[in-house]
Amino acid sequence: MNNLLLSLKIQINDKIYVKDPETSSLGRKIIQESIILIDEIGFENFTFKKLGERIGSNESSIYRYFESKHKLLVYLSSWYWSWIEYRLVFITNNIESPIEKLNKAIMVVTQKIEDDSQTEHINESILNKIIITEFTKTMMTKEIDTENKEGFFLIYKRVINRLVAMIEVVNPQYAYSKSLASSIVEGALHQHFLKTHLKTITNCNENISPTEFYLNLVAQTLKS
Repeated sequence: MNNLLLSLKIQINDKIYVKDPETSSLGRKIIQESIILIDEIGFENFTFKKLGERIGSNESSIYRYFESKHKLLVYLSSWYWSWIEYRLVFITNNIESPIEKLNKAIMVVTQKIEDDSQTEHINESILNKIIITEFTKTMMTKEIDTENKEGFFLIYKRVINRLVAMIEVVNPQYAYSKSLASSIVEGALHQHFLKTHLKTITNCNENISPTEFYLNLVAQTLKS
């Protein structure tokens, strides 16, 4: 699977960036170091000036790739969900059992992420931490409707709709497949956050993972 992932170029909506960062060593360095810096100081404290100092480049050079740090975060989120979609497709591709296929998909979108050595300039494990803490900030803005129309969240919605299709095969009579699928994807991020920061309001801990919770929830929910 790693070789297949390596051969695929993740496609990001070109309206999100000014210049595709994958086309130059500076662009890839911007992506690589922005992930590390956002993880270290948080998105609120992250600025292009601080990123420029970190990579030894002018702040203006970063603006040649992204017009704002919001767009950069949208780009990172889009890259992450595209990577998740590739993994989801390959892992479930040859599974015939509908419930096994759904369970594998749930595992992909809810489990703790390890770094993929095939993508040298992107640490998926750290990026996953950013998605857990910062992803909602890409959507909860005044520009959400405009950005949605421009396709900024198409990949994220595509991941959810793949789950929707699997749920509907397992139980065609279940009336809330879209709400369940989006709750799995979004809820898993929240449970990972609670597991780390607000431990008294979740059952997820070192012994019970968000994946276990959602596998159990879906099994109970989709019972005929």
